[in-house]
Amino acid sequence: MGKTVLITGAASGFGRGVAFNLARKGCQVIAGCQIWPQVWEMRQAAQAEGLDMKVIKLDVLDDIDRAHALALDIDVLFNNAGIMESGPMVEIPMARMRSVFETNVFAALEMAQGFGKKMVRRGSGRIVWTSSVAGLVKVPFDGAYAASKHAVEGICSAMHEELAPYGVEVVTVNPGAFRTGFNDTGMESMDQWWDQAERVVDHWPERELTHQADPAEMVTAIVEVILADNPPYRTMRPLSTVTMARDEQAAIWDRKAR
Repeated sequence: MGKTVLITGAASGFGRGVAFNLARKGCQVIAGCQIWPQVWEMRQAAQAEGLDMKVIKLDVLDDIDRAHALALDIDVLFNNAGIMESGPMVEIPMARMRSVFETNVFAALEMAQGFGKKMVRRGSGRIVWTSSVAGLVKVPFDGAYAASKHAVEGICSAMHEELAPYGVEVVTVNPGAFRTGFNDTGMESMDQWWDQAERVVDHWPERELTHQADPAEMVTAIVEVILADNPPYRTMRPLSTVTMARDEQAAIWDRKAR
């Protein structure tokens, strides 16, 4: 029998791709979906493939849903649920900023704490966090999301060291731009509030996301991280972004105020 893996944010994007790939490989997949219609749809899709996948309602912001999930016994938590809100930092409504952190940071940490404690008591387990290339570099007009993923990087770095002595592994996966729709709708999100007040800076320049990669590349990499005996601490795709991130981090040391 394969590993038992709980996936948050499993209804779409990387979460969905990883859920189906792991189920096809014989893992015991528990796919967490935010709303009931997603649960029903994903159950139907799994049944159509003849896959034995457990699909549950798991809104990571909901105390009842989290408690239901935390009662389960798993080998791996894929902490994947996340949202993106765009906008310049001087303009973005604080409610939007807080919303990003509630989902991407605080709810994810609650999931990691809950399962992390169970894993420590057992002496084994793995927590895989979806971070981002944006957690390591500057991302103008997407500072809220980037800041949340910088926070994830800090949390994961600490948890990795804190839990290693107890046999619990903490690793990150860091996607760049992939064609899941996440980036496209995230860019669009600022249009919801932009015209509701006078602005002192310009709107995000109009641009098409024409250079996004096939998400299958990232899904394959995440599946490997979940199944590997000793995966790397950080897995970034596309591979071209690794050099970009390293170069940009180095360049920050020479950055000037203007």
